[in-house]
Amino acid sequence: MPGQFLSGFLPASLNEMIARGWEECDFVFVTGDAYVDHPSFAAALLGRLLEAEGYRVCILAQPDWKDTEAFRIFGRPRLGFLVSGGAMDSLVAHYTANKKKRSGDAYSPGGKSGYRPDRVIITYTAKIREAYKNIPIIIGGIEASMRRFAHYDYWSDTVKHSLLLDSKADLLSYGMGERSILEVARRLASGEEISRIRGVRGTCWRTGRAEELPPGCVLLPSFEEVKASKEAYARSFVIQERNTDAITASVLAEPSESRFVVQEPPALPLSQAEFDRVMELPYTRRWHPVYDEQGGIPALTEVLFSLTSSRGCFGGCSFCAIAFHQGRRIQSRSHDSLEREAACLTKHPQFRGYIHDVGGPTANFRQDACRRQKTKGACPDRQCLGNDPCAALETDHRDYLALLRRLRKMPEIKKVFIRSGIRFDYLIGDRDDTFFRELCEHHISGQLKVAPEHVSDRALALMRKSRHSVYTEFARRYAQINRELGKKQYLVPYYIASHPGAGLPEAIENALYLKKSGFVPDQVQDFYPTPGSLSTCMYYTGLDPYTMEPVYVPRGQHERSLQRALLQFNRKENHRLVREALRLAGREDLIGFGPGALAPPEPEGRTAGIRKRG
Repeated sequence: MPGQFLSGFLPASLNEMIARGWEECDFVFVTGDAYVDHPSFAAALLGRLLEAEGYRVCILAQPDWKDTEAFRIFGRPRLGFLVSGGAMDSLVAHYTANKKKRSGDAYSPGGKSGYRPDRVIITYTAKIREAYKNIPIIIGGIEASMRRFAHYDYWSDTVKHSLLLDSKADLLSYGMGERSILEVARRLASGEEISRIRGVRGTCWRTGRAEELPPGCVLLPSFEEVKASKEAYARSFVIQERNTDAITASVLAEPSESRFVVQEPPALPLSQAEFDRVMELPYTRRWHPVYDEQGGIPALTEVLFSLTSSRGCFGGCSFCAIAFHQGRRIQSRSHDSLEREAACLTKHPQFRGYIHDVGGPTANFRQDACRRQKTKGACPDRQCLGNDPCAALETDHRDYLALLRRLRKMPEIKKVFIRSGIRFDYLIGDRDDTFFRELCEHHISGQLKVAPEHVSDRALALMRKSRHSVYTEFARRYAQINRELGKKQYLVPYYIASHPGAGLPEAIENALYLKKSGFVPDQVQDFYPTPGSLSTCMYYTGLDPYTMEPVYVPRGQHERSLQRALLQFNRKENHRLVREALRLAGREDLIGFGPGALAPPEPEGRTAGIRKRG
């Protein structure tokens, strides 16, 4: 059964460890997030899983990184330290896409920032090395996963080493770490030296000896090459992306000065029974009481009454980390497991009858993209969706629909919403519109958020998103179904400004569509070059790594502000920037008061300062 709300936490202080009668623990899990005992938080999920296998785990959440003693509070663990930056890359958590310091942190007490350092894994591992000599350190989480090889670092505008090397950790666990952490724990507990733990799927290790490389491993371009040559960087990315499936991937090795970083193939997906098990461990589903006086941890609010029904995504968006981190194969939980968790949620004192979400990275993916994937894996050289969906793609919502109907029938539940991403291109590809109708009838609260991202097919192709015509057909069908149901419900589309391949002409094309449709977004997402994504590779290299053709890259704060202003062209404070963008693009015809204009002329007596592109 899922965890009850008054069950105990994993020890998060020395007193709590002593209260359990422990003289030592097996692992100290150091995390950049506050301790929330909920399966959406890796420290809780992996800690509970290790606990279920008989290991003693203590949680060291957001320790004072300036004080070595803060890393000694539990004493020396018997087997080692597990270190994670948290649910987000620490630099993404701290800075906006325009490198401005964020004012808050949803994963910290009271939503305030300042509880973790930049480059948190490097800082934590350095302090652990100061605290204890020769202690095994395994790093993991999204920050480690996406930085496992040489990578472009947007914040320093440099190519950096693998985080395994920069942190001086012993092992790096990438992806979802259940299988790898249990195998590493077993081998450490059997007395094996951390330096000899090799061959564990979902891990990276380092060596200074070429003769230790596994036979048949694929050599990536060296760190020196990818730092000196953008073409080499692009080639390296393609090899990495083609080796992200657990069935088809080879062992990869990256030379880095006198060392090698070796990546074992990804961990095999969890079976449904295994996925059910890890999600139903005895979580308290609360933040640790130590945070009560500070207002708790805001990130819990987003997931407290939500159900994680799946993992993985075959959507393959260029700017997304999911394919590199969770993989393209879909792992889904059983209906029984999700119903048990829903029943548990109904007993929560704050539950008001509403399940906020039933989903995952993509809510309406509950099965593999095609039958071939079950035995052959995801194709290394073909995308399932994107501009040209694969002919073998099987679009089927019957299982997801049956799950939602089952949850809706539970007497304690008034409404089941879907708030995680819906792939509208996958939805519109289903010839049976039963799910589409029930989505509109039962699972939306007035508006549905979707992510067309752009209207330019040229830009969308580089984003690996569906063509704009697919979105317009989806929007037409959505409006039609809601009219037939007698409901007034709206679409809230998200758009990205300044993505590689999208210059001012594409931004103007987007603005003209928004004007015609009568919708102007309240919020616009600037493209954020985060480690490990295809879009970041294009941003850094200026190349499409699969064709080696040049890609236009919007750079600098000013051009980004012009594109953002075009997407919100109707705001008075943006008119000056919109006029500047239109003149730079040779579209002065769109300045005026006509029905097709995007900005009025300058007020009489003023002239706009126009910056010519060099």
